[in-house]
Amino acid sequence: MDLGIAGRRALLTGASRGMGRACAMALAAEGAEVTIAARDAETLDRTAADIRAATGATVHWVAGDVTTEAGRAAILNACPEPEILLNNAGGKAPGDFRDWGRDDWIAAVDLMMLPPILMMRDVVDGMMDRGWGRIVNIVSRSVKIPQLELGLSNGARSGLVGFTAGLARQSITRGVTINNLLPGIIDSAAQREHIEAMVTPEGPTYEQMRAARAAGNPAGRYGTPEEIGAYFAFLCSMNAGFVTGQNLLVDGGSYPGTY
Repeated sequence: MDLGIAGRRALLTGASRGMGRACAMALAAEGAEVTIAARDAETLDRTAADIRAATGATVHWVAGDVTTEAGRAAILNACPEPEILLNNAGGKAPGDFRDWGRDDWIAAVDLMMLPPILMMRDVVDGMMDRGWGRIVNIVSRSVKIPQLELGLSNGARSGLVGFTAGLARQSITRGVTINNLLPGIIDSAAQREHIEAMVTPEGPTYEQMRAARAAGNPAGRYGTPEEIGAYFAFLCSMNAGFVTGQNLLVDGGSYPGTY
């Protein structure tokens, strides 16, 4: 299937590894001109080289912290008029909400809610003026199935989802779609770090916890970053112009509801 995005300018944050990297690879394979952003220059340079070698696409990279004004400015300077935007914010470690103070909650909002909103603010009007655009936020299934130990993520990411729902209904009138991907257990560094943070000397080992998570999923396995990348690429395609304001689960069927 030709996704119709060859030559489109794509800006992807959090794209040096894991799901963000897979999303960049998927767009590059379709002929998009890709700019990847993250904080670590060495990892970005290596990732960009890998994507170029695999796809032959034009790939740029820029190091910047999307949680800071200076970082966002540097990222947007590297790709000032993107036609496709991926917001892929990091997450917060699990814990007990009784241990979190006001600063912890503000930090969660500053990491997971505000940067994607500010990036959308800076690019959506240009997309609407040009009459075409695709914005995708990688969020988490926790906005549909809140997990007690992920209270910081539940709250901050739900704020992003709520904001997106309103903006998506405005931007679609000018050809710009905005959707949220809600991954379940994906075999990525972030998932490994999440499990490691929950391991205690008295409890199950890392290997036991990882195996239990896979066994508890209807698919019996972890998803792959490449599966996220493929879904993302479709949402960015010419074929997805009637899909907007949606929270799309990619979780192996673990969400038990019908809507």
